[in-house]
Amino acid sequence: MQKVILFYKFTPITDPEAVRLWQRALCEKLNLKGRILLAPHGINGTLGGNMKDLKQYIKETKTYAGFKDTTFKWSEGAREDFPRLAVKVRDEIVTFGATDEIKVDEKGIVGGGKHLKPKDVHKLVQERDDVIFFDGRNAYEAAIGKFKDAVVPDVAHTRDFAKELEDPKYNDIKDKPVVTYCTGGIRCEVLSMMMRKRGFQEVYQIDGGIAKYGEEYGDDGLWEGSLYVFDDRMATQFSDKAVDIGDCTHCGAKTSNYENCADKSCNDLIQICESCKS
Repeated sequence: MQKVILFYKFTPITDPEAVRLWQRALCEKLNLKGRILLAPHGINGTLGGNMKDLKQYIKETKTYAGFKDTTFKWSEGAREDFPRLAVKVRDEIVTFGATDEIKVDEKGIVGGGKHLKPKDVHKLVQERDDVIFFDGRNAYEAAIGKFKDAVVPDVAHTRDFAKELEDPKYNDIKDKPVVTYCTGGIRCEVLSMMMRKRGFQEVYQIDGGIAKYGEEYGDDGLWEGSLYVFDDRMATQFSDKAVDIGDCTHCGAKTSNYENCADKSCNDLIQICESCKS
């Protein structure tokens, strides 16, 4: 049986290149494919392969002191969902262009929002009537799935958030409880820290991101639509109750399907229903 694992950990890494060599050798030994990014402040990865090999990967990765408390999230998928194995060192493990702002210690990123388990998100919503959900992903991801009534920032790339957060249009929510969310939680670690530095007073993040929320509540909670993922699957759904909220580029029908534009000069992803695709 094959699966996909998603994971990240903000922790000081004194020699990212040495860790890169070790991680690549480990993945090759276990015949895993996917992507791992390393930086002086942590690791971010998505890998596919046989379940027993993934379990062995997790066991050996946790032998590194900084990674011992890493949370690994399991998802449907396989090795073939990834074209190759890529293990690289970057300035950031998720590209906000905020290298100088990111500080980490043995507990993780410094100055981020408060982590909430999915059940605590529901509790907050029940207790407060002014909770704002704030999408920490790119706009095209939110087009096919998001939390109900969420604020979706106008960003095409994660690096656009630094400028976007300066926009005065967000001034009226800076004193409200804001729950940030993203696919697996990693982008919200950085985003929530950036928001707090820019005047947002009460910032939370969903522990484990949408993926963890979906494991617990599926489509019976506050989420609607499909979850965009960065591999050949393109999107996943939590249950057969999932609804399509995206709009086909050609006919406007509801869809969660993304395809690369057939016109090579377009170089973009488009939403297209099965009827128009055929």
